[in-house]
Formats: sequence, structure tokens, C-alpha cells
Amino acid sequence: MRKVKVGIIGCGVISPIYFEAGRKFDILDIVACSDLDMEKARARAAEYGIPKACEVDELLADPEIEVVINLTIPSAHAELHIRALEAGKHTYGEKPLAISLEDGQRILALAKEKNLLIGSAPDTFLGGGIQTCRKLIDEGWIGKPVAATAFMMGSGPESWHPNPGFLYQVGAGPMFDMGPYYLTALINLIAPVRRVSGSAQMTFPERTITNELDYGKKIPVEVPTHIAGTIDFANGAVGTIITSVDVQGSKLPHMEIYGSAGTLIVPDPNTFGGPVYIKRHNQTDFMEMPLTHGFTENSRGLGVVDMAYAIRDGREHRANGDMALHVLELMHGFHLSSERGMHYELKSDCKRPAALPADLPRNGLKG
Repeated sequence: MRKVKVGIIGCGVISPIYFEAGRKFDILDIVACSDLDMEKARARAAEYGIPKACEVDELLADPEIEVVINLTIPSAHAELHIRALEAGKHTYGEKPLAISLEDGQRILALAKEKNLLIGSAPDTFLGGGIQTCRKLIDEGWIGKPVAATAFMMGSGPESWHPNPGFLYQVGAGPMFDMGPYYLTALINLIAPVRRVSGSAQMTFPERTITNELDYGKKIPVEVPTHIAGTIDFANGAVGTIITSVDVQGSKLPHMEIYGSAGTLIVPDPNTFGGPVYIKRHNQTDFMEMPLTHGFTENSRGLGVVDMAYAIRDGREHRANGDMALHVLELMHGFHLSSERGMHYELKSDCKRPAALPADLPRNGLKG
């Protein structure tokens, strides 16, 4: 199968795993990279053997490049997606799809108008851990899913992230930064969502950086930092989610799915592996289940790989724009529900993405 030529825009902290995907997966051929700081772009090009480091305009004008991977900061996601689509490129980006719901809608409308694909992280739901959970649910091991819980509880990125300030700006915070992993996994495992409600608060108006680089520096907080929500899925199941960076410690599970015939403990949706535990109605305790799927190591980039095969095969890709827009509206919905004191009814919709086959090769994702 003919390789898909790719250009990467944004050569920061998250970029190495995407460059490595170009080495690991036969379908990708990363031919150019760019960054506002061209020294970063040239360094990544040298490190990973990329033929060209260039300005953004030059990368977008390159007729050979079919897919642009957008690894910019959240505030730049929408503009760059739109520029890439206008240049005739399929585009895949880090989460969230955009900051505003209106920008997300513009991106999808433009992609459909130009008959181009739009994809978005997270793609961790394609990993062996959550795909094993998907298989168990689809095969009826826990019966009909009736409820779910999801908890992302921590004390914030200022102790370890080299540039934590933007994570407290509009378009970030715990819901927009980490919520996509949990919400995407829930859509994949259960169904899209009909309605949400939420309560949100900004606990501290500023945070203190405790990493070595900027120890003691104060950063302003623009967004809620503790969000508790309820979810009404389209299939009738009810979910509970908390995303917080105001918690100093927690023993709550990352995610559990409760079915009419059993309970499934889902691994951290920000990872690709296990463990996976199940307790069926006739068992006294949970048992660990063997993983049925591969890609259990850090495999960020799987969503791009799946999209590349979709381009060649003419099929729908899994980490697609419809689901990314649905997740974006969900996150806004929790905040808006809290502000308005009422349920938020979802206007967007998406399909539950197709499950992955269990017998894929390590360097391909054709199924």
C-alpha cells in the first residue's frame, strides 16, 4: 500500500511520540516538520531523519503532503486545522479539536465541504486495554451497560510540566485537558451522549509552579479546576465523571462500567495497556482478564495511522472529527450546565467507533 506523506506542525513536548510513529508504522512517511521556533523544528528533523524542516506556509503549500499533524497549543488548534483544510490537506490534531464549539463546527463543515478527513486525539481508546474492554462488553460479559463512573483526580501539572501556564488558560483546565481521554473512552465503550449536567468551581485563583525550571512562579487560573458531571447516554445508561486538579490524593478507580450481569474495571484511559478486571454476577471477586489486543505500550499516533489507512481504503476512521466535536460539546456542556443551573442537551452526535480486530500486526492497522 502506498505510504501517506505527512507533515508535523508543532515540535514541542508531545511531538517525539508522533515522530516515532513514522518509524513504527509502514503506512506513514513523515517528510517535513515545522514550529514557530525553527530551531526546535530543525532539531526534531535531525533527531528523526526528517527530510525537511520549514516554515508553516511552506509545509502547507507542499503538494506531496497529504496529512498535517497539528501539535500546536490548544488556542492554535482551530486556526491551523482550517488552514490545513483550505490547503487541501487531511488534518489530525492533539486534543481538544478546538477551544470554542463554533470553531469545532467550522472545522467539520469545511472538512465535509472539501471531502477531507479530520481526526483528533485521544487515540488511547485504540490501545489493547480499552479494546479488550470493548470486546468484553460487545460479547456480553457484563450484560447491558447501565451505568459508569470516571475519575481523573490529581493536584495539577505545575509540579512536573515544563510549561504549565497554558493548562490553566481558557481551552484547558482538567476537563479540557484530561476529559477527552475519559469521554472518548466512554463513547467507545457505551454510546454517544444525549444530555449532561455539571457543577464546576475554580478553587484557587492562582497556582504556584513547583518544577525546577520556574519554582515559585505564580500562574493565573482562568478556568474551573474541579468539575463534577452526570451523563445521560443515548442508550439509557447513566454516567458520573469528576475531573479535578484540586485533589491531593485519591484511591478512586479511573473508570468502571456497570452492567446488568457484571462490573468491568477499565484501565487508565490516558494509557494504552491494562490491567482489566471483571466481576460477573455469579463470581465472588474480581478477576484480571488477559488483554486480547496489541498496542499496549505508548502508541500515540495510532489515530493518525488508522486515518492514513482510511484514506487509502476509503473507509471511516475511528478517531474522527464527529466524535471529537461531540467530546468538545460535552466538555462545554458540563461548564454551561454549572453556569446556567440546568441540564445541557447535546446538539451534536457521533457513531460509536468500530472496534479493532484482535489480530492486527504490530506495524499496521488496516482493519
